[in-house]
Amino acid sequence: MTVKKDGSESGERPETEVVHLGRKPFEQHGFVNTPVYRGSTVLYPTLDAIRAHAQPYTYGRRATPTTHALEEAIAHLEGGAATILTSSGLAAISTAILAFVEGGDHILVLDSVYQPARAFADKMLKRLGIETTYYDPLVGGDIAKLFRPNTRLVLVEAPGSQTFEMQDIPAIAAAAHAKNIWVLADNTWATPLYCKPLALGADVSIQAATKYIVGHADAMLGAVTANARAAKFIDDAKERLGTCPGSEETYLGLRGLRTLAVRLERHQRSGIAVAEWLAARPEVDRILHPALPGDPGHAIWKRDFTGASGLFTAVLNPVSEAGLAAFLDGLKLFGMGYSWGGFESLVVPFDPSPYRTATSWHGPGPALRFHVGLEAVDDLIGDLTAGFKRMKGD
Repeated sequence: MTVKKDGSESGERPETEVVHLGRKPFEQHGFVNTPVYRGSTVLYPTLDAIRAHAQPYTYGRRATPTTHALEEAIAHLEGGAATILTSSGLAAISTAILAFVEGGDHILVLDSVYQPARAFADKMLKRLGIETTYYDPLVGGDIAKLFRPNTRLVLVEAPGSQTFEMQDIPAIAAAAHAKNIWVLADNTWATPLYCKPLALGADVSIQAATKYIVGHADAMLGAVTANARAAKFIDDAKERLGTCPGSEETYLGLRGLRTLAVRLERHQRSGIAVAEWLAARPEVDRILHPALPGDPGHAIWKRDFTGASGLFTAVLNPVSEAGLAAFLDGLKLFGMGYSWGGFESLVVPFDPSPYRTATSWHGPGPALRFHVGLEAVDDLIGDLTAGFKRMKGD
């Protein structure tokens, strides 16, 4: 079977695959959706069977037909050898890292990493005797200069959390593999439909499936997909750490997967439209969105990605705290709340200065991270227009 440009090995396009992967209706009495299997105990029919542990399902924590369906689908979309599911995106990151490290190891993490992952490295990994060095996301192949004899893995995230730096994953992976160092990639922003980190050289692709895969802001879920070389490490970590998702959450991930392609297309189109509109506003200093031609990371995005999601940042020009509050507090369609990837539009202010160590943040005014949901673009722009009027006291 031929491998297409997007990394898929099937004859169908990804928007078709998300509808059908993991579904076996005639093994479920003809019902089109895989049922929710709730359970811990799995019975064995004979003494020989329980001693052999050879049946497909042995214990609810390890696998059920529901979890297997979603794992199979995500592994195929990512182009990986195996996927495990976790209870959240952060659990996916921590499980993936713990799969490869031990006391005395050193790891490299991009400076614009997802903040809870940074806290995990600074607090939990440090207690375990694992040292973390944060690096400039734009380092590319020069990351080799940061390697030590005990460097075990590199964590990449493209684009970077909040500030959306694009990383040269192939260059980083080539440098890391030359020293037998693992490469783990957080692929939540693009999903496996718009980026294939394993095809770019990463060993592991991580999804906070809470975001676009679930897609409806109603469940916590994570996924870790490994290539053939890394799969055993990931599977061992799952077993030793006891990580597993909830039955209902897994089902919601399967349900969300079926509409992922159409939702992402809408998020991308609307997100770019709102970002371009914001870029023309006098209140805005700059937009951080790799799909925009003027973005510093646009060339890498165009080379390695096939699409964009609805998440980006607007850096404002100087504004008073009262003006910012007037803008945000009165918004009707943009809620203020963490997470993203659901049907709803969101905005949160942030200042990364206190938690960056390898890079510095420069912004004339406050930064706002926007998630553009599925509402009509004209209505969203109308909401923001009214917000800017309030900001100016009109």
